Amino acid sequence: MARLLLVHSDPVLLEAMRSHLELERHDVVAATCGAAALEQLRTSSPDLIVLDAALRGTDGKEVLRRLRRTSDVPVILVGETAEESEVLCGFRLGADDYVARLCRLPELAARIDAVLSRAGRANGHTATLARGGLVVDRATHRVRRHNDWIKLTPTEFRLLVLLMEKPGHVISADELVRRVWGAEYAGQADYVRRYIRYLRHKLEEDPDRPTFLQNERNVGYFFSEQR
Repeated sequence: MARLLLVHSDPVLLEAMRSHLELERHDVVAATCGAAALEQLRTSSPDLIVLDAALRGTDGKEVLRRLRRTSDVPVILVGETAEESEVLCGFRLGADDYVARLCRLPELAARIDAVLSRAGRANGHTATLARGGLVVDRATHRVRRHNDWIKLTPTEFRLLVLLMEKPGHVISADELVRRVWGAEYAGQADYVRRYIRYLRHKLEEDPDRPTFLQNERNVGYFFSEQR
C-alpha cells in the first residue's frame, strides 16, 4: 500500500480514481487545484502524485515545475492527449510517467505500481552505492559527489542507479528505456540521450568530457569508476 495524492480538476473523474485506487488498497488524498496540491504535498508526504496537466488556475505543468524545485516524489502526469510533444514536455518537466486523460483506471493503477517499484518506494531499498567518488542512497534518493549534495529528478536518479549497479557494463539505450521508463516506451532512445545529458551537467566536472557516464558508440552507455 502507498499513499497517493490525486490532483484533478474534474471532481467526477477524481472520485472515480479515488474509489478505484482505494480498492487497490492505496491510501488516497485528493486536491482539485495547484495550491491545494502543493499544500497536500507538504502535509501528507505522499509516495506518488497523479497530476492533471490541465488544472484550472495554476496548471499542472506549473505545479510540476514548482514541485521539482524541492521534491523528488514520483509524478504521473495526466494530459489531454498522448501526442508525442505533450509526452516529451511532461518528461522534460520531471514527470516519471505520462497518461492520457481517457486512460482506463486499471491501466492507471498498473502504471502507479510500476512507477513506485522503479522508484524503490515499494520494496524498501536501503543500500548505498559508492562508485568513483559518487555516493547514492537509494532509501533517501540522495546523491553526493565528494562533499556536495546533488539534486536529481526521480527519473535521473533511476537512470544513474541502474548504470552504477554494474560499473563498466554497457547497457543499450533500448534496455535503459525499458527498465527506466517502461516497455510501452520501446524505441524512444531520445529519452536516454536527453537524460544522460542532464546527468552529465549535474555530475561531471566537464560535461563535454565526462568521466562517470560514458557511451560505447552504437552500443550503449555505462558507468565508469576510472577517474
